[in-house]
Amino acid sequence: MAVKIAFVGAGSTVFAKNLIGDILSFPELADSHLALMDIDEGRLQDSELVARRVADALGVQPQITATIDRVQALDEADYVINMIQVAGYKPGTVIDFEIPKKYGLRQTIADTLGIGGIFRGLRTIPVLLDICTDMEIYCPDALMLNYTNPMAMLCWAMNSATTIRNVGLCHSVQGTAHELSRDLGIPAEEINYLCAGVNHIAFYLKFEHKGEDLYPRLKEIAASGKAPDWNRVRYEMLLRLGYFVTESSEHFSEYCPHFIRRDRPDLIDKFNIPLDEYIRRCENQIAGWNHQREELLSGKALEVKRSSEYGSLIIHSEVTNTPRVIYGNVENTGLITNLHPNCCVEVPVMVDGTGLHPVHIGALPPQLAGFISTNVNVQSLTVEAALTGNREHAYHAAMLDPHTSAELTLDEIWSLVDDLFEAHGDWIPEPDEMGPEDLRDLLGV
Repeated sequence: MAVKIAFVGAGSTVFAKNLIGDILSFPELADSHLALMDIDEGRLQDSELVARRVADALGVQPQITATIDRVQALDEADYVINMIQVAGYKPGTVIDFEIPKKYGLRQTIADTLGIGGIFRGLRTIPVLLDICTDMEIYCPDALMLNYTNPMAMLCWAMNSATTIRNVGLCHSVQGTAHELSRDLGIPAEEINYLCAGVNHIAFYLKFEHKGEDLYPRLKEIAASGKAPDWNRVRYEMLLRLGYFVTESSEHFSEYCPHFIRRDRPDLIDKFNIPLDEYIRRCENQIAGWNHQREELLSGKALEVKRSSEYGSLIIHSEVTNTPRVIYGNVENTGLITNLHPNCCVEVPVMVDGTGLHPVHIGALPPQLAGFISTNVNVQSLTVEAALTGNREHAYHAAMLDPHTSAELTLDEIWSLVDDLFEAHGDWIPEPDEMGPEDLRDLLGV
């Protein structure tokens, strides 16, 4: 019987194209039922046409359906791929950047941590849990493959509030390994590594080539000032922490208090930090979409190349009982012993016909666990705010966020969070009876 794969948020046409190409490239999955779902009918139609073009290019005949009815897409699905963006670029992302900027709080990506990550989490978690509720009814045994950020917060919420089997997927582990291989002049396929932490803040505990520890060579690149200009933050932190982190320098710079500072604008230039980077990327994507759309939907031959994403590999491994190791975001059931129990950790995961089997890591080096925990604390409070409806914890999350707390006073943080809640409006559910107003009364502010 053909595998049914539901794509929720399928209007992300270019990303959907890559995942569909990966899936249909496997002969065992070439007859899959691809159920595309999105709330934007126009973009959904684009994705359906592109999916058919991908199938034609590969010479395969899957069943392809498209619907705005989520239940119809989820019904009897074996796999659900989540790639939604609640509130979209406008108004969601624009609000997350522009209002903090009025307080002098600048960001680069704002989708994982920081004030932007907190509010993206608050508006996304309720929608994701609604999807999981539908899955519990219509496809309770399906595996959710989550590609939406903030990854760790979303997976933590799913693990806390649903029975749905899930794994969060990102390309930062394998992507950074390829980047470092280029810096070292070593073929990526010859490098052996072990990586662990949380999404976007995982560290390579081992990075080797034919038994040789490659860390001395990486540290030499950092110490000699030969790090690529776009990667200065991560090489600096390699010297400070002793290990290389997986996520890009522009992301990582806003996960800590050391680089983006109003009182030290010289650091922005020194470490080449691209403020408002995600805004630029979105604007460029929007500007280029019409051209991309014409190419994707035209009669021009469509090139289909396998991406570095793990999604299709997981599906293929489970369906065919082919053992593979991927990196996934899963519940911390004692996998990393010196991080918050039940938080979402990124570790190696063995996949085969019996499912997902995360690898036990043990304790991380203490400086890594300490650094990661500053981010996990923010994740925990954001998830608590979303699951309980108690907005008080959103203020606490912002108060403990490394970047926000380094830049703003408590009064500024409270006022900023007030403004963000007001601006997001109905995108974030109403709080319960005890909220920030009660807290301000208690504090006398």
